[in-house]
Parts: sequence; C-alpha cells; structure tokens
Amino acid sequence: MKSNLFKIVVGLAVILSAYACTDFLDVPVNNQLSVEEFYATDEDANQAILATYDILQWHENPWGWASPYLVKTLPSDEGQAGGANAGDQPNYVALDRMTFDATNGPIAAAWGVNYYGIYRANLVINNVDPITDVKSRIVAEAKALRAYFYLELVTMFGDLPLILTELSPSEYNQARVPASEVYAQIEKDLSEAANGLPNKSDYEDFDKFRMSKGTAQALLGKAHLYQEDWGAASSAFADVINSGEYDLEPNFGTVFSEEGELGIESLFETVYVTTAGYDWGANGYPWGTASESNIHIQLMGAREGSFSGVDSLNNGWGFNYPSQKLWDAFIDAGDSVRRKQTLMSEAEFVAAGGEANDPTTFDYAGFIRRKYGAYSTESDPSGVFQLNYGTNWRLLRYADVLLMAAEANYRNGNEGAALTELNKVRERAGLEDVNASGNALFDAIVTERQLELAMEGHRYLDLIRWGMASTELSKFQTGKHELFPIPQNDLLTAPNMTQNPGY
Repeated sequence: MKSNLFKIVVGLAVILSAYACTDFLDVPVNNQLSVEEFYATDEDANQAILATYDILQWHENPWGWASPYLVKTLPSDEGQAGGANAGDQPNYVALDRMTFDATNGPIAAAWGVNYYGIYRANLVINNVDPITDVKSRIVAEAKALRAYFYLELVTMFGDLPLILTELSPSEYNQARVPASEVYAQIEKDLSEAANGLPNKSDYEDFDKFRMSKGTAQALLGKAHLYQEDWGAASSAFADVINSGEYDLEPNFGTVFSEEGELGIESLFETVYVTTAGYDWGANGYPWGTASESNIHIQLMGAREGSFSGVDSLNNGWGFNYPSQKLWDAFIDAGDSVRRKQTLMSEAEFVAAGGEANDPTTFDYAGFIRRKYGAYSTESDPSGVFQLNYGTNWRLLRYADVLLMAAEANYRNGNEGAALTELNKVRERAGLEDVNASGNALFDAIVTERQLELAMEGHRYLDLIRWGMASTELSKFQTGKHELFPIPQNDLLTAPNMTQNPGY
C-alpha cells in the first residue's frame, strides 16, 4: 500500500502547479490544466486529495529540520532535545528549554505546514463537485483533513485566521478570529465528513490510510474535549467505541511495529515508504528535496559513536532522549509491559549486547527510546536509500480514544463509564483494574495517558489543558506558554494579526 501511495504522490508538484497555467502573454503551457479543467474526473479529485494527505509528511520541509511532532513533544517532561551539543539544531534545544520565541523555525513550520494543508483541502472542497460517489467521499475526506489541520493549529496557537477559500493577494492580510469560531468550523467539517465517509472496514487495504467515519467522529470528540464540552465529547467517542471498527492490539509491542501500521488500533497515520526520498549516495545530504521517508526516525536514534549494536536499533543522531521522570513514572506504576516498548535503561542496553561508549553524550539521562526507534527492520532493506525509514507517525489510535472517553465521562459525572474505558487500556498493559473515584480517578486517567501515550506528542498539550503545566514543567511560564507564538514572519506579512501574550 505504501509503495502504491508513493507512486501516486510523486506527480503532485505538477498537479499543484496547475493553477498557474498561463503567463501575462496568455500563452498556453503544455501539460497543465486550469483549475476548472483539472477537477473534472474522479482521478483528478483523487490526486488532489492525495496532495492534501502528502502535507502530513512534511517534517523536513521549507523550514529545514522542523517536525510538528517534536514541537509538541520537546517542551514536555518526557525527554530532552539531545543531538551533538546545544548548537546542534538550536531550535529544537530552545523548544526543550522553553526559550523559544516567534523566530523559532519548527514553530513556524507547525503553523505553516498546517496552513498548507488547509489550502490544499480548500482546493478540493471548493473545486470538486460531489456528483459521483468517489468525489463525494473525497470532499468528505478533505473536510476531515481541514478540520484536523485546524485542530492542530487552534490547540497550539489559540485564535487563528480562519480561511475557507483560496485567497487573492489582496486578501493575504488576515486577522485572527476567536478560537471559538475555529472550533465551530472544525465541528461543522467533522460532522459533515462523518456523514459522508465510509467505515474503515469498507476501504481496501491500500486505502486504509484515508479518513474514515471513525476518524472524523474521534476528532470531533477531541475538539469537544478541548472545549470542555464533556457530554458532546462522550457521545462522539461512544460512536467510535460502539462501531466495532477498532480494538486494542493484543500485544502493546505490535502497535508501533511495521505489523501494526494501519491495523486494528489505528484511526489515523502519516504514511511513509523506505524506498524513496533520502538517497544520500555520492552527493551527500539532499537538502531541499521532498521526503517520502521518515528521516526524523534517524534523527532520533541513539547518538552514533556513543551507542552501538542491540535490539536491531540503528545508530542515529541522538535527539529526543527519554527523561528520568518518564522512566520513574513507569517504575512507580509497575508498568513493565509498556516501559520495555517505550524506553530502555543503559544497563538493559548493555545487558542485551549493546555498547555504551560515551555516557556523557549531550542531554542523555541514562535512557534510550524504543518507541519510534531507529529499527533496521523499518529502514530500506536494500541499502540503496540509506537511513530511510518507513515508520508511520501514529496520529490517532484507539487507546487514545478510550482514554479521552474515560476523561470525558469522568468530567460528565459518569464514573462507571470512565472506569470501563480506562481499565480496557490497563488490561492490555497487564495492570490491575482501577476502582478509584473522584480526584483519585482523574489522577489515574492522567497517569494512564502519560504511560500509554508517552513520546507520542500528547503530554505537553494535555498538561496545559489540565492546568498542570506550571507544576509539572519547571520552565513553564503561566500566562505565556499556554500557547506557542505566532511566527514573526507571518506577523510582518499580515499586520492585521496579533501576537500571543508573552512574546
């Protein structure tokens, strides 16, 4: 499926240049179509929606090394920036130290990439006439994707420019609208999408990367959760749970393996291939090229020269090392099943046959990450495309849905339902059921999300929305770090926009 998807998206640059079809002399350009002509067929619409999915891969992009995943992960208490030293990717170090400002490249990328996605989704929604079953489904996919991109933005930046059409240059100076208006559009898009999308089981295997009814319903529940609309959130999550479309993988280790990609627990993933993208070869690093492989898995591998040889883990460049606090959380909970699949101690690494040659490597706290590890089994087996990984980002999975449902039900006064969903996740981890109530039940949900979703990009935003960031994160500044800064370049080009407090 991944290979087929790659073959389709390699032509997207040609497709997306279609709307610049003539120059000022009105001379036709060969092999390009106008907007009116391009979206005529089902295949046209399909290529346009694939261009929208393609944005999800942009973690090394026009802003350089700029992963939205790391933007949401590094400010948390799960790990440290790492790398060779403090000067190696200083923007990532600034995120970890919470010294970032409006000029931070990865933050600008998290803003820009999502707006690129919105732009491409708008093109589909506004130009594809849903007169066939295929086109109708594709418009629904585009609405779900637009909602996903806006949900990413509103949770990170708050008030936003709300753009639902293609803007002319005279309209570029956009102001921000209240987050409540953005959420209202997200809810509208997801409700309409859920009504027009098939179930995941209705897709062929090669199409299971697409938005499904369950994905839209789960994202709708998440949008309600972030707005503290507990009843609506509980209802949306119940639709997903009761659909019978999803379940927990019996073995937690399967979830982040190649075997588990797009599996029974998956609601939404960014798909990568190993056999295209970064061909280092004789020309060295191919800066500026589009990547169909997940090069950030290599970036986050244990530092080359400091560690070697165990567990099929390749050496990497030493970013995103786990923290002592994360290790202690697993130990305190007696959670060995998930701990062993999430991180390992240096002692375990050496006992398994590895070598720790330089334990003082920058930002290293004594632990090596295994979740999203640089496994040789997920890189190009031919060795032609060096350091390429087909590891998918798991953007939304069923365990997350169950834990969000537990939280929503708890907040809505239904502790019995909260315990049911919480204990499903604990049972898979080999832990005893929780029988708590009141604040103790909420604390159990908080801990379960910390352990189950460790290193997946949820912890920082969870702590903020729970009002716990200032007590759990030593460098968090109340009144500032609840939101990321609006990128400085966007403020300069759109003076009607305002900056977030503290920046």
